[in-house]
Amino acid sequence: MAEIQKDTLGSREDTARFFDLVSLFGTQAMMALGKLANPGTGKAEKHLDAARLFIDLLEMVERKTAGNLTPDETKVLKATLTDLRLMFVEEAKSPAPVATPQAETGEPQPEDKGQQPAGSEPQAANENPQATDESKVKFRKKYE
Repeated sequence: MAEIQKDTLGSREDTARFFDLVSLFGTQAMMALGKLANPGTGKAEKHLDAARLFIDLLEMVERKTAGNLTPDETKVLKATLTDLRLMFVEEAKSPAPVATPQAETGEPQPEDKGQQPAGSEPQAANENPQATDESKVKFRKKYE
């Protein structure tokens, strides 16, 4: 049976560390959802798989600490998870911005879609890297 946390000398420090942990995962999830700018690039970037990972981690913390949290700790964890889940659903439904090849590589692209840049080979239809990655996915969790 799970042991219930008693108020001990170190519990204030543990509570502060717990809030830091929840805040850390929440901030990382918000960056992955494009709600906060990445401090390394200065840009807001959307990575739904990374956001899902941090939400899943917070859900695991919630399950593993059930019955061992103070009311304040429980309230902060539940509020953070609720907010992140809502943001995730909102971002998953919104269309992803269409990136142009020029924006990604910085190289000018041919005006005609049928033209290939000099020295490049046409890509085969079955060489889509995302298609092969998607076929490896066995399970995908959705927040809807």
